[in-house]
Amino acid sequence: MQPMIFLAAVILTGTFVVFALGKSPFFRVDRAGAAIIGAALTIASGILTFDQATQFIDFRTIALLFSMMILTAYLKLSGFFQWVGNLMLTRLRTKNQLLGAVVAASGMLSALFVNDIICLLFTPIVLIICQRAQLPPVPYLIGVATASNVGSAATLIGNPQNMLIGSLSRLSFVQYLIVAAPLALVGLAINYYLIRFFYRDALTGPLTAGQLTGVVYHRHLVRKSLWVTAFILTGFVTGCEPVVVAGLGAAYLLITRRLKPNKVYASIDFNLLVIFTGLFIVIGGVEKSGLMGWLMERLSFIDFSIFPLFAVLTLVLSNIFSNVPAVLLLKFFIPATDISGVWWSGMAIFSTFAGNLTITGSIANLIVVEIAKREHVSIGFVEYMRIGLPLTLLISAIGLVYFQLFYL
Repeated sequence: MQPMIFLAAVILTGTFVVFALGKSPFFRVDRAGAAIIGAALTIASGILTFDQATQFIDFRTIALLFSMMILTAYLKLSGFFQWVGNLMLTRLRTKNQLLGAVVAASGMLSALFVNDIICLLFTPIVLIICQRAQLPPVPYLIGVATASNVGSAATLIGNPQNMLIGSLSRLSFVQYLIVAAPLALVGLAINYYLIRFFYRDALTGPLTAGQLTGVVYHRHLVRKSLWVTAFILTGFVTGCEPVVVAGLGAAYLLITRRLKPNKVYASIDFNLLVIFTGLFIVIGGVEKSGLMGWLMERLSFIDFSIFPLFAVLTLVLSNIFSNVPAVLLLKFFIPATDISGVWWSGMAIFSTFAGNLTITGSIANLIVVEIAKREHVSIGFVEYMRIGLPLTLLISAIGLVYFQLFYL
């Protein structure tokens, strides 16, 4: 192994170990820190020059993610998500109906906005609803987490890895939507019935609760944000450049007299943007050093052109390293003959479904668990897996059959 290949392998391994564990076992280094350190070492070691490193950063993905975060921040600050919570409380009559509404709202909102952010905003609302209605919160919180993953698979803007895949593959919004939306809808239905079955005793009976109190709505900001959302989605559907349309929408929202910019910026997950930037450089070093070619030669006995094998590999790597790093590695296994984008679509769908396997399978799950913990609500690893494991296996199996029947 040549020195540069060895250095790239060490940097990649160290970075991915932190991503797999969630933090360094020795130092106070989280995933964002690991991405920064990995990128710095890649440049300092000479694997990439600074100019080469900037060329490996996919600024389309970064800009699209940032723009969608601004849009979601305005919806949050306008009171839109609290309004959704009030709508649930005033219109629903049974506990099962509330579960269905939570799964549907979490899934559909995650398809339009970044699922991590939806979990961040929606989890406190669900906790308040459960407290006011004297309901056990765990089934509903698991519904938020799992549905946000399943629903986000429906579009190229539903989660960070799908945005990345959209940028790398240049799949159109509609092209991917046609493939993924049916699977996401079936997945949400399975999601609902699994939770309803496992928690059937706790979810039986009428729902009694009033409106959420202390909620402030800014009608002008809600209307403005929803108009911008419609504008962005229309642009996506009509084939406009996603990053340009989303950027225009975000820029228009920032022209306001009603909100201080700092309130908007405080709602943006800059850690996620840092993680993306660092990983682009680390994987760029893997490619430039020749490490990926070296690995491919030693794995030549495996036929990665078999789609089911690729799907299983996507599920496994997404759970070991997290979705985004897995996608950056798996892009090298996409066949050159994939002109229609089926393999890219499969990678987006299966890497997203993989997030439901365990409680650490996606950032969205961890967000729900951590917010719940602050309110003294515990969601155990095994308890989550009772839903996550069968849900992931079922919808992944259905997905494989779906691809075999219609696209392969």
